[in-house]
Amino acid sequence: MKWLNDKGSRIIVPFKRWMTRRKAAVLLMMAVLLLLFLFCLPKRLFNSPTSFVIEDRDGVLLGASIAADGQWRFPYNASVPDKFKQCIIAFEDKRFEHHPGVDMLAFGRAIKQNLSAGHVTSGGSTISMQVIRLATHHHRNFWNKLLEMVMALRLELTRNKNEVLALYASNAPFGSNVVGLDAASWRYFGRSPDKLSWGEMAALAVLPNSPSLVHPGKNRSVLLKKRNQLLDKLRAKGVIDKSTADLSKLEPMPDKPVPLPQYAPHLLARFVSDHKNDPQTNTRLTTTIKANLQQQVTDIIQRHHMVLQANHINNIAAIVLDVETGAALAYAGNIYHSNDPLMESSVDVIDAPRSPGSTLKPLMYAAMLHDGLILPQSLVPDIPTQIAGYHPENFDLGYDGAVPASKALARSLNVPAVKLLQKFKYERFYDFLKKTGITTLKQPADYYGLSLILGGGENSLWELTGTYADMARVLNHYKKYDGQYDPADYHAPVYAPVVYQKPELERTGLLDAGSIYYTLEAMEEVMRPGEEMLWQQFGSTQRVAWKTGTSFGFRDGWAIGITPKYVVGVWVGNTSGEGRPNLTGINTAAPAMFEIFRLLPVSREWFEKPIGEMVKIKVCHQSGFRAGEYCDNPDEMYVPQSGLRSPVCPYHQLVHLDRNKQYQVNSDCLAPDQIINQNWFVLPPSMEYYYKPKNYQYKTLPPFKPGCAEADKAQPLELIYPKDGAKVYIPLEADESRGRIICNAAHRQAGTKVFWSLDDTFVGTTKDFHQLSINPAPGSHKLTLVDGDGNTVRINFTVLDKDK
Repeated sequence: MKWLNDKGSRIIVPFKRWMTRRKAAVLLMMAVLLLLFLFCLPKRLFNSPTSFVIEDRDGVLLGASIAADGQWRFPYNASVPDKFKQCIIAFEDKRFEHHPGVDMLAFGRAIKQNLSAGHVTSGGSTISMQVIRLATHHHRNFWNKLLEMVMALRLELTRNKNEVLALYASNAPFGSNVVGLDAASWRYFGRSPDKLSWGEMAALAVLPNSPSLVHPGKNRSVLLKKRNQLLDKLRAKGVIDKSTADLSKLEPMPDKPVPLPQYAPHLLARFVSDHKNDPQTNTRLTTTIKANLQQQVTDIIQRHHMVLQANHINNIAAIVLDVETGAALAYAGNIYHSNDPLMESSVDVIDAPRSPGSTLKPLMYAAMLHDGLILPQSLVPDIPTQIAGYHPENFDLGYDGAVPASKALARSLNVPAVKLLQKFKYERFYDFLKKTGITTLKQPADYYGLSLILGGGENSLWELTGTYADMARVLNHYKKYDGQYDPADYHAPVYAPVVYQKPELERTGLLDAGSIYYTLEAMEEVMRPGEEMLWQQFGSTQRVAWKTGTSFGFRDGWAIGITPKYVVGVWVGNTSGEGRPNLTGINTAAPAMFEIFRLLPVSREWFEKPIGEMVKIKVCHQSGFRAGEYCDNPDEMYVPQSGLRSPVCPYHQLVHLDRNKQYQVNSDCLAPDQIINQNWFVLPPSMEYYYKPKNYQYKTLPPFKPGCAEADKAQPLELIYPKDGAKVYIPLEADESRGRIICNAAHRQAGTKVFWSLDDTFVGTTKDFHQLSINPAPGSHKLTLVDGDGNTVRINFTVLDKDK
């Protein structure tokens, strides 16, 4: 016994050890199998490239591009129409709602059918298993089928039935190069899946099982038969009634693929380009666009293009922004003639830097009001001007002598704009534009100089309309924010919905509401193309503050309009940069802009005057400056608070006259009790020269009484052109002879003679109309003017040599 016990112990102990190891091995294997099961699915089931798809704010398809691998494959869509769900379950997997990913009944039946037939006639795959096969691209064999079953079980552990169905609908093949229900619906029927009929949906539901059936030919009858059988199944299940099934069978089968909508091709291209900066984001985008408005705006620019094309103007773009959000409601980056490469219609002009013409003038006007450098009606010189070799001219080549700043903006006068920028400093204006969000000025400020205000820089329609919307937004928010400002109100436009943060308000802003209000008031005064001056009297006419721009060489025409709710911008020109006669903002872009405004809801409410940001002061009636001691009958008006530090009127002075007010006098020639003191509005001679013919109420100063000393009087003589230090180029005439310079001067007293000398050599005399032509040789010269009273003006100028 002892021997037996010892022997049994020797046997039992190793056996127990072996059993323990076996259990451990089994447990380890089970753990490994469990881990393999848990991690048998990749993080992302599908990694195939998808089409870029853009939709309007309500989900209407605006456009799509083919995927990088040449397939029409829309991004994953979690929403599956109920019709497709009913059709695909009835056709592919009738117990889909109840099995855990594998239908053992269907699998057993498939094995039995295959054994009976001697070859594969049925796969027994569930929709979940088909998702796995689509994701892994497994070849069909027994072992892969087992692997698909395991992975399908794993899939349904973490995905609900709707998610599995959505994965299938988004990745199933539908024939040709069409993948996924969304793409198939648009390619075969030209509509979204939720708009398909039972017959159309049934036809699509049978395709993934046999995608080649979609091709025209003998297979069409097979496809028709399968569709009708599915409709009979749906009827038998009570999903549809008999009449619906019968009518659905009469519906035509899908034919060759139809083209997808191209409502916003340039916005689609922009989305594709922007996506490169963030490739992890979805290639489907719900935009801020309104599809109906987009189509209407596209039709408008197409109609205008047909007219413009007669003048060889090939391109036009338009954009509509919502003021409150900065969201693009319509984005027509160009006409779209993809079959005509000469049109270059693929270029998105909305985002292309172009010369903005005069469209920056409202920003400078607002900035100068904000800084107190001008008041709304302050007179600005409008005379021939040459600054460091730069010689700006008005569009009509004329001059007003002096013009209120608001009128200069409304009329888009160039010389006053340059004069204002000279006062504001172009470096400062350059920095101001950067703060508003302008990013297209790639060169330093000195590169542009004073030409910046006349279109010497580069701007895009996208950023300019956005900046105009910023101004309107700040003004709209003034009351909402109780007189405070949100720096975030200055932001670029958007074409996708954005969630804005709670505003962090400040006491002051980049531009105050009062300055913006007066800027928009000035912009509203512009006469509209094709309308009478008193358009405001027509109650049905929408109020619009607007500005046009024309670039040098007639290359770009701009028009941008603002209302409290919308901003509309239009650009016209050639993407090649070719200029054309009459290609001006007022002639080409403005008519299209106003036609677009007529599409938009008319708001009867205009911008509210921000009285809280204004002060009432006395303003000189004639000059528009803050009234000084010599201003008669000043006007009281509200101005931005910064107007308190604006300059006092420099053009009113106290003059001394005799009792008949025929002469100026002083105490040297007349007793003090016989002198009448009177306030007088006096402009410098060069401004007076151009101002007086256009302002009949302007009165020139009387001459000094003979015998009276004139030491205290202002210089009555002024040289208008050339200015001191000017560099002048004299072109050749048509006959190759040397041309001449036309010199121009102004004298305050009519009938006075002026004697002209060039380099101390007498060259002529003028009276009343002081203009003289001279022909100096290349090099430095001195020009001297003397009137009959000995008043003298001397300047130096240089004539450039054309051969150097």
